[in-house]
Amino acid sequence: MTDARKLAAYTDHTLLKPESTWKQVRAVCDEAAEWSAASVCISPVFVKSARAYLKDRARISTVIGFPHGCCETAVKVYEARLAVDNGADELDMVINIGALKEGDLGYVSREIGAVREACDGKVLKVIIETCLLTREEKLSMCRVVTDTGADFIKTSTGFSTGGATFEDVRLLAENVGEGVRVKASGGISTLRDAEEFIRLGASRLGTSRVIGLLKKAGYD
Repeated sequence: MTDARKLAAYTDHTLLKPESTWKQVRAVCDEAAEWSAASVCISPVFVKSARAYLKDRARISTVIGFPHGCCETAVKVYEARLAVDNGADELDMVINIGALKEGDLGYVSREIGAVREACDGKVLKVIIETCLLTREEKLSMCRVVTDTGADFIKTSTGFSTGGATFEDVRLLAENVGEGVRVKASGGISTLRDAEEFIRLGASRLGTSRVIGLLKKAGYD
């Protein structure tokens, strides 16, 4: 039987649709606080308002270089600093996937390091967009994320060709260094799948659905 509160505690309750309104964001903030979610994950434009609204009722995650990751490093650094100034507790950044594809791990590493510094000690999750990567590229990113001192390696934005898979979460969990956690994100559509991702090594789930599924199943 699902331990509803435990599952919610793994969840970054997410709303990142471009058409989202403040009213909708406020509702997911309330749900995150009510269910003691790991955080509420929202677009940068809403962070300042959400911090004022939530006070200390829930942690706030936001996204950097989202969803494609192909902006300049300086833009990501600025976004990170602004997000921290506006009250974000956690930042989910998208790597430059093209640089990784070209084999330029130095660029990817330097960029993560620059954003890490801009985070001012806040939690940093590195989105690698696993659906676009080869197995070797995923393993390379396990090493890079570990070496740069980021807190999480995250599978997906949810805006590309696929989301988290069981195989990828297992692979990442088995190959990141000590202290680096795994966030499964994108396409988590059932409670059973959410629990399986945790069993395979995910310490965090990025999803817009889990809390709704728990409510629909009658948990409170």
